Amino acid sequence: MVLVRHGKTEWSESGQHTGTTDIPLTPQGEADAATLPTRLAEFDFGLVLTSPMRRARRTAEIAGFGSAEVDPNLVEWDYGGYEGRTTKEIRAELGYDWAAFEHGVVPGATPGETVEEVAARASRILLRAWPVLATRDVLLFGHGHALRILATVFLREQSRFAAKVLLDAGSVSVLEYEREQPAIKLWNSLG
Repeated sequence: MVLVRHGKTEWSESGQHTGTTDIPLTPQGEADAATLPTRLAEFDFGLVLTSPMRRARRTAEIAGFGSAEVDPNLVEWDYGGYEGRTTKEIRAELGYDWAAFEHGVVPGATPGETVEEVAARASRILLRAWPVLATRDVLLFGHGHALRILATVFLREQSRFAAKVLLDAGSVSVLEYEREQPAIKLWNSLG
């Protein structure tokens, strides 16, 4: 299974939490996505899914997968009241070293999600992927935190372990089975 985090956006560059805000790729994000066709050429995809957010859909399109099926379960974590804010701003307001994976989010314009709710969505993606993985590869275009959580679910680890697994914009990661055990073959590759 191949995970592609969308290319760079203004908010991924500034460190703002970008869940439900539908922002475009930057020119650099589009340029990074243009490297994907070569990087993905060795795979035989039987299922290609993308988040409904335009930053993921545009990355898929530039990569040559404009017909990727939109699956709302691939959308990024809903950060609720922390949407659009940086960790530094949130910590200054709260007065302690807040971390999304440890402390969660608060309601705002949207209710926000818990780590466990994002993991439940990831489980639904994996249920779709597993039958295909028996004979072909699966390609997922998504977002940093949601894909990190998906990887922990695939690996049968606690979803909060995703805090320790970094994933850069425009990166490619590969998960597979080694002797029936879920494993990481490649992680956070930028080229």
